[in-house]
Amino acid sequence: MRRTTVATALAAAALLLAAGCSSGSPQPHGQGAASGSGAKASAPAATPTVQLPPAKGSVKVVRTVAQDLKSPWGIAALPEGGLLVGSRDDGSVLRVDTTTGAKAAVGSVPGVDHQGEGGLLGLALSPTYGADHLVYAYFTTESDNRIARMFYDPKRPAGEQLGAPDTILRGIPKGAVHNGGRIAFGPDRMLYAGTGETGDRGLAQDKASLGGKILRMTPDGQPAYGNPEADSVVYSPGHRNVQGLAWDGENRLWASEFGQDTWDELNYIEPGKNYGWPVVEGRGGKPGYVDPVAQWKTSEASPSGIAFADGSVWLAALKGERLWRVPLNGTKALAAPEAFLTGQYGRLRTVLAAGTGKLWVLTNNTDSRGTPKPGDDRILELDVT
Repeated sequence: MRRTTVATALAAAALLLAAGCSSGSPQPHGQGAASGSGAKASAPAATPTVQLPPAKGSVKVVRTVAQDLKSPWGIAALPEGGLLVGSRDDGSVLRVDTTTGAKAAVGSVPGVDHQGEGGLLGLALSPTYGADHLVYAYFTTESDNRIARMFYDPKRPAGEQLGAPDTILRGIPKGAVHNGGRIAFGPDRMLYAGTGETGDRGLAQDKASLGGKILRMTPDGQPAYGNPEADSVVYSPGHRNVQGLAWDGENRLWASEFGQDTWDELNYIEPGKNYGWPVVEGRGGKPGYVDPVAQWKTSEASPSGIAFADGSVWLAALKGERLWRVPLNGTKALAAPEAFLTGQYGRLRTVLAAGTGKLWVLTNNTDSRGTPKPGDDRILELDVT
């Protein structure tokens, strides 16, 4: 590509608009839609005429790693091999052998209350897992959403390998919709969590609420050093329903977010910045609020899990039933988002980097919102370039 073409592409990156998001119905398409009280989002900004160059990647489904999973949501890769997969609806956790596809019961998280979009959601491993064997879970109870950690002992009998949960953070608002749920340890070894505003839009801008935020905490659940406010776990406000967290090769944090009626978002996250909801949905250009790096129309996305691989952020789309790729140049998009697997495997919940040029993708058709096919739900292994 000529130098002038590259410069044009990078300038256009600041104006990125692309397809996708969620519905405004109180019966959401997949942890993305919904009603609630509070201020109404501003009207969408006009679409710029400048377009980014098209991306030119490729995705190949190499194999089905495992199948016949029921309402899967969270997934975590074990350093000794295999994957832990949680069931949203019944709170159980399985270990999946990534070579044979065999599934073995690990245990269940007690106190999980599955109502609406709640249940056992994100899973993450301790940054010192090799020494402490701790598994973290984000889950819904009768009263709230919370984060707990459990000792995992694979030497114990099947179904009894998870110890009692030690709750490190409670009081995250719960609702029939918008419970957030993704957790991940960052390169700084702090725990990050994406939360939702439960359909009560005002919570996203309420400094006293943990709803509609990205949280950052120590492995013990305490406010992490360097947070915008020393006594708070809140890292960034103004979110509607965050279900994807990933870091790029320069340790920058990215998050996916469900919109209401118009735009779903991919955001570059900086501490203390305000991401707009419910004042702005998508690119609003309003002072004091951060515009997304990429956005999608409501029919084409509902991005849940995200991962960074091969120089791009990859987003698993629920309602859009596809895998989105956003090539990056620093904190901007290098090219227009590119879609893969459209309509082939139904709703996609989680995507996980699986080594050089590989991804694992978790489908999500058995959660009452999809149309299950024989073998659903499944984990797919992809080659990506």
